[in-house]
Amino acid sequence: MQLSKNKKFQYLFFFILIIYTIFNGGNSNISIQINFILVIFLFLFCLKDKNYNLHLINFYNNNQKSILIYSIFIFYLLFQIVPLPMEILKVFSPEKFKIIDKLDGEILNSSISLAPSNSFFQILNYITLLILVFIINMIFYTDRHKNRFNLFLSFLGFLTSIIAITFYLNGNPDFLIFKNSFYKNASTGFLINRTVFAVFLLFSLISSLEVLRNLNTKISKKKDNFFLKIYVRLFIIFITIGIITSFSRIGNFLFLITIISYLFNEYYFTKNKNDSIRYIIILILLVDILIVGFYFGGAKIIDRFYFLSNEFEQIYSDEIDLNRFEIVKFGFIQIKKYLIFGYGSGSFETLFQTNFFELGSKYANHAHSDLVELIGEFGLIGTIIVFISILSFFINRNAYSLINIILMCYMIIILFFDFSLHIPLIQVLLITFFIINKKKVN
Repeated sequence: MQLSKNKKFQYLFFFILIIYTIFNGGNSNISIQINFILVIFLFLFCLKDKNYNLHLINFYNNNQKSILIYSIFIFYLLFQIVPLPMEILKVFSPEKFKIIDKLDGEILNSSISLAPSNSFFQILNYITLLILVFIINMIFYTDRHKNRFNLFLSFLGFLTSIIAITFYLNGNPDFLIFKNSFYKNASTGFLINRTVFAVFLLFSLISSLEVLRNLNTKISKKKDNFFLKIYVRLFIIFITIGIITSFSRIGNFLFLITIISYLFNEYYFTKNKNDSIRYIIILILLVDILIVGFYFGGAKIIDRFYFLSNEFEQIYSDEIDLNRFEIVKFGFIQIKKYLIFGYGSGSFETLFQTNFFELGSKYANHAHSDLVELIGEFGLIGTIIVFISILSFFINRNAYSLINIILMCYMIIILFFDFSLHIPLIQVLLITFFIINKKKVN
């Protein structure tokens, strides 16, 4: 069977998403390099097509300001890693200058970033995201393309859940490159962190519900979609089990928001009532209660939604005890010290080790609050630039869809209480969902 042009490029995009998913959400310097190369090649292939070029030109013309401002943001991140003479560094980053001044030996130049190599790879990641925005606008431009993406992500979420549940029921042993032993009592799948895994499955759940919604349209009803409906419902059940058994409080809380939002929308806002959505949501709730209530105990049904209790869990070491709230507080205090130009993307671990060297790197990977960490990394200037870029993209657009409202809820909660927005896979899914559910499709 010969694939159409659109399918070829879309399947290449799907392949890149699979690579992101398998290798811990692309959350490593090596993965960032590999994904950058793959995305660049896909972009160059897309540019060979005249129609795709027209889509790109049209998108560029409509979003010149946001693209320009985002490009300024990239150059600002590059400025953070450029070695500066110590006299100039003292002006731009007095706190970094104090750290270097305490070191033995004469250092003539240093960057604003505390970890320039990590910052460089983060810059590659942010460039990759911009190129992916171009690609998505080039290759997904009809409802059929959108449905194809939703079906793919639904299937990918199903497979990931099956693997995660299988690992979980066998005690989460490490398998080849997959390190599951970090959470012995929770499903994580290909991803090391259970909350990141749960958030990924939430995107898959939304895609699955959208597939069912679209199968109920007049055009789709003309086709025989009986088996497809069964498959998607099966996918949803396993995706739901994956989210539940992740036992991520934030993940389960966002799961509850998603289900309530869809139910509320079906009963009060949707003109064409969709019985399939209502029935599957009721089934999801039954599976939720049965699995959690009978298998893990009734108290777990409510307990897993208390995501704020995570903020006060102790993190132990031989020298010092910290809880997550204290780590967030530490990150907030550091914002004041690096207020204007920040301490560089991907530098929080170095910042933490500098202040708590006796802990080592185990507890220094992130601030447990994306908002605190991002402001600290970019500084006031970088944060304002990227905020204006994103804001200019969303101003004067079509009304927000149900999906984008749900995604905004995800972003707000994660920004304050988690670090999942730092994971490249979650970033890619966010921009993909925003674009294909915001732009006007034919």
